[in-house]
Amino acid sequence: MKNTYESPLTSRYASPEMQALFSPDKKFKTWRKLWIALAETEMELGLDIKQEQIDELKKFQDDINYEVAKEREKEVRHDVMSHVYAYGVQCPSAAGIIHLGATSCFVGDNTDLIIMYEAMELVRERLGKTIATLAKFADEYKDLPTLGFTHFQPAQPTTVGKRATLWIQDFLLDLENIEDFLQRKRLRGAKGTTGTQASFLELFDGDYSKVKALDKTVARKMGYDDVFPVTGQTYSRKIDSQVINILAGIAQSATKFSNDIRLLQHLKEVEEPFEKKQIGSSAMAYKRNPMRSERIASLSRYVIADMINPAMTVAGQWFERTLDDSANKRISVPEAFLAIDAVLNLCANVSDGLVVYPKVIEQRLMKELPFMATENIMMDAVKKGGNRQELHERIRIHSLEAAKVVKVEGKENDLVDRIAADEAFGVTKEEILAVLKPELYVGCSPIQVEEFLEETVRPAIRDIEIIETAEITV
Repeated sequence: MKNTYESPLTSRYASPEMQALFSPDKKFKTWRKLWIALAETEMELGLDIKQEQIDELKKFQDDINYEVAKEREKEVRHDVMSHVYAYGVQCPSAAGIIHLGATSCFVGDNTDLIIMYEAMELVRERLGKTIATLAKFADEYKDLPTLGFTHFQPAQPTTVGKRATLWIQDFLLDLENIEDFLQRKRLRGAKGTTGTQASFLELFDGDYSKVKALDKTVARKMGYDDVFPVTGQTYSRKIDSQVINILAGIAQSATKFSNDIRLLQHLKEVEEPFEKKQIGSSAMAYKRNPMRSERIASLSRYVIADMINPAMTVAGQWFERTLDDSANKRISVPEAFLAIDAVLNLCANVSDGLVVYPKVIEQRLMKELPFMATENIMMDAVKKGGNRQELHERIRIHSLEAAKVVKVEGKENDLVDRIAADEAFGVTKEEILAVLKPELYVGCSPIQVEEFLEETVRPAIRDIEIIETAEITV
């Protein structure tokens, strides 16, 4: 329908893979898997549940009768009980044992956790792709000198590849946070209405060992080794806050990367990919706007702002639970994942197609290099008998005059000619030009890149399956 709101995250930005994780099918099929795991475990622990009932539940596990559930919810105003009813319509012999002893959060919270873990795994793969493409770029340009900037003012030279390692390092810090989070994957388990497991203790006639076994076994059947040791009605909403903080951290790294690319594109040193038939402006046909990098910054801003939602939710929960989390987390958590999915696809796409212009880079660097070479020139002059303090003052004066020529008169930097003409230095123009080689001023940049890629980056992404970047809508 074209007369209803459509989220750009689903229609324009996020990948089909990420959208599928937050789809109704994923949610309600997982609910049914949890109900099967619960019933099967209860049967194994001695409750009066028949294998035929389990088989019936499994038969309709993936066949969600949405219309029945929708009509039922209009009557009862409860989504979980509507789906319990709909499942029972399909499985009449098992209808009485579906959701036995459980509360709504048994399916709701366990499913939310499962989806977040799987979504974080996908984010991990997307992040690995971005890091891998940037690592390739850094290696290719590790030796190419470029003007460094502090405060966006000319500073000591670095290399194009060394600058890229700064982007990579930020993303690696995000990857560490993801790895740490995924190492602690746990489900809510079967905890009952307020987390006391009272209903299950009643079902098992006071046998706590069976209650405990139920909790862990259901989790194992769902593919998880552990459960939270204690909960209220819900798992702690602190988890949602931690998750969005991780995604917002990626958004911060992505924004810094995209901002640098936008600035470099303005300087005409490095450009993001530009399609053959891409239009940069509806009015100015010559323009090549950094649209992808701008989109990275734009979507990242949304994720960063989204951090406040789960933070306020966890802070505002009362006792064992309040429902003011529900509507908010239905929006804030999925949309953070959908947005960061789009951001990382864009980051990988941009970094994989960056265009470098070495001549422009060299031209800008050479305009500034005489200023940066003055210390070396001064030291050479001192070796020939000059006075360091006197030479320092003369260089200061020459530098200010040369800067005036560049800024006020719009002419080329003539600092080299000024120093060569000053007898106090005792150096020729040829001798000065001999030290104006960019590679002499980048320090350890090339070897830093090599060591960083070999010792830090490659081990960090070695076990990540690098997946193809999703097609980008320009």
